[in-house]
Amino acid sequence: MPGMNTQADTALPFMKMHGLGNDFVVVDARAQDIAITPAMAKGIAHRQFGVGFDQLTVISNGPGDAHLTFYNADGSTSGACGNATRCVARHLILESGKSGLHLTTDRGDLYARDAGNGLTSVNMGQPQLDWQDIPLAEEADTLELPIEGGPTATGMGNPHCTFFVEDAELIPLEEFGPRYEHHPLYPQRTNVQVAQVTGPDRIRMRVWERGVGVTLASGSSSCATAVAAARRGLTGRKVQVDLDGGTLWINWAEDGVWMTGETMHVFDGTFTRQFLESLK
Repeated sequence: MPGMNTQADTALPFMKMHGLGNDFVVVDARAQDIAITPAMAKGIAHRQFGVGFDQLTVISNGPGDAHLTFYNADGSTSGACGNATRCVARHLILESGKSGLHLTTDRGDLYARDAGNGLTSVNMGQPQLDWQDIPLAEEADTLELPIEGGPTATGMGNPHCTFFVEDAELIPLEEFGPRYEHHPLYPQRTNVQVAQVTGPDRIRMRVWERGVGVTLASGSSSCATAVAAARRGLTGRKVQVDLDGGTLWINWAEDGVWMTGETMHVFDGTFTRQFLESLK
């Protein structure tokens, strides 16, 4: 997208995408450097005064096919966002004609591929299972944390706390989520999942995303939940995760955690210079 920058005398093109209702604003900065500030991200995220998103993703040039940077709705950054990675990967696959991509993020290298039938797979890398890497504030058994309910801690480039419950629908996530997002055991805050094993290698999962709130889906949360379920012996390493917005298929393979699902490019738009000025 030529000529894109955030100077007062220009507008800023963007794409709106979602993965199972987990929605994103995507800015392509490969043609020209774009400085996204926390204030800009927070303003764009507002669903009345801006566009609204769960995450904002910036595509820039990198050592592979592209580098991705993620911002949460509160303006904070995140090292990983699985559904956004899948959405951008689908866009880049269609743009380039390639069947596979090498992407980089603050978390590290990620690989994506066309899974056929309109589905896109992304390898989210190996999960982080040691307490220092997630990270936790102090040494603890990551399989069953010393927290009421005995949740499992997992790192997927961002921290996760997974509670296995009898009925995921009965948990008041709007109250439950923030209580544990800010738990002192998680110095960088955490994503919170409530997960119910509903059948052989099948999980019903709902998520509270740090810096965002309740979301219809979360790719990294789905990966973390699948890893936690396999570690606890509740499922195998290849599972179906049913979220409020749809279904993801997770495979914890030898080379990392693969996530497969649908994506949607909803529309293209342009932020006006009046709007960008208001965010300064």
